[in-house]
Amino acid sequence: MNVFDTHCHLDDERFDEDRTEAYQRMLLAGVRRCVCVGSDIPSSRRCIAFAASHPGVYAAAGVHPHEAKDAAADYLDTLKALLGRDRVVALGEIGLDYYYDLSPRDVQKRVMDEQVALALEADVPVIFHIRDAHGEMVDYFHSLSKKPSGIIHCFSGSAEIAREYVKMGFYVSFAGPLTFKKAPHLQAAAKEVPLDRLLVETDSPYLSPEPMRGRRNEPANVVYTLRKLAELWGMPPEEMAAITWENACRVYRIPAQEREENA
Repeated sequence: MNVFDTHCHLDDERFDEDRTEAYQRMLLAGVRRCVCVGSDIPSSRRCIAFAASHPGVYAAAGVHPHEAKDAAADYLDTLKALLGRDRVVALGEIGLDYYYDLSPRDVQKRVMDEQVALALEADVPVIFHIRDAHGEMVDYFHSLSKKPSGIIHCFSGSAEIAREYVKMGFYVSFAGPLTFKKAPHLQAAAKEVPLDRLLVETDSPYLSPEPMRGRRNEPANVVYTLRKLAELWGMPPEEMAAITWENACRVYRIPAQEREENA
């Protein structure tokens, strides 16, 4: 089966010793596509460079809420240029993180809103990071006269919130926590998202799924989350892999030829 890891950070320094090997393990596990997601301008550049030299890898460029406070005055001009590079399929990850609050909340909101405007101008999907801020994000989306397309990545909310995001046109992506024994709320949410809006991801090197908890995560491990999602829906993993593959290709606007090619 072919699997699509819709969100990883292979540029992270924790892969410095074995980045190529992690990529090869990904392919051996049947994970034929992944999106390497930036969190600031330097990491976005690294993701784009990695994607350019590794078949099956795409990139996203954006400024994470943690890094919002350090965004340079001309960061939007830089991002606009990066979005035009080959194999860049989304703007992200961006959003609000009220759990760590590593950037002031007003700065998080401003930088997110500026990037949403850029995504609408450039007509690219957006990868949203939302932690302890779902209520505010729902209100924000409702306030927009035009909503971007995109993904609620590493979903952490309730089934009710998941349904709300779907109503607004978003895809909902589940990561390793879906496999945890003490995650009934996530598992309930995963069964409420329509099949044509479901995605899987690793968010590696973070959030390793069972049975890999306690170790660094990597794209190959997305198969564990996929199997759990298939179990929740009562279908074979191969069927869920095909569904989430098609969803990922659709939201990221992967050309038809590239959807079928082996990495």
